[in-house]
Amino acid sequence: MKRRHAIKSLALTSAAAMLNLGTRLQAADQKLEASIADKIHHSACRWCYNDIPLEDLAKRGKEIGLQAIDLLSPEEWPVVQQYGLTCSMVFSQPKGYGITKGFNRLENHDDLVDHYLDLIPKAAKAGLKKIICFSGNRNGLDDELGIQICAVGLKQLMPLAEKYGITLCMELLNSKVDHHDYQCDHTPWGVELVKAIGSDSFKLLYDIYHMQIMEGDVIHTIRDFNPYIAHYHTGGVPGRNEIDESQELYYPAIMKAIVDTGYQGYVAQEFIPARPDKLDSLEKCVRICSIDQ
Repeated sequence: MKRRHAIKSLALTSAAAMLNLGTRLQAADQKLEASIADKIHHSACRWCYNDIPLEDLAKRGKEIGLQAIDLLSPEEWPVVQQYGLTCSMVFSQPKGYGITKGFNRLENHDDLVDHYLDLIPKAAKAGLKKIICFSGNRNGLDDELGIQICAVGLKQLMPLAEKYGITLCMELLNSKVDHHDYQCDHTPWGVELVKAIGSDSFKLLYDIYHMQIMEGDVIHTIRDFNPYIAHYHTGGVPGRNEIDESQELYYPAIMKAIVDTGYQGYVAQEFIPARPDKLDSLEKCVRICSIDQ
């Protein structure tokens, strides 16, 4: 009887200890997940919702956890700010310039430099931190020479950008499907440009969709090159579809890899919504990237 009592008592003690351990582990997991979610600052790219008034996007976006809207022009900044959001990536180009025509041509530098010299103080006055820029298409230009030419133009902007705490971000885009002949189409090319410029006020916008098409190995690339990256865009592959089980990227793991690097900037959703209510799609994908399921 004493032995059975001792065995029963030991079993109860062990069960209680295991339950306590399980509770503590669960609490630790929840704390870790909350910590990760808190470090992800959510944004969404404006162009994906162009048929929705910006006021409506900002109001609903705030409700579903957005802190910013990406790719807004100067006249749009005050619209989102009145809803407690910010513009996480400024989009403004001189007329005739953009993805295909950028910094990789010396003859473009005067127009581009003048435009950004005017834009940088305006963005800083509005409390904004990042401005997008583009390499332009190759049009037969050697990649090494493209880096050198881009650096000549962008270096002219660094003193002002540093003064105002602005980061110019060149976007990495795929040249295989969407932007044929675009020069900044591989992470190593962009990294070499960042090194050539040598300022913390110039970094890369790493578009996960585009770089999955060009390079794959997204998580490994993020881990290796995170010091050169200042911003992220999402998107499902193939087709820039919603970032769910219908495509080849698993975003919870990608988000965790981003957070593990110490990144504290914005992740902007940039996918083509599939649901009748596009903002329902946005809410779903924000939840996926919050790592809180």
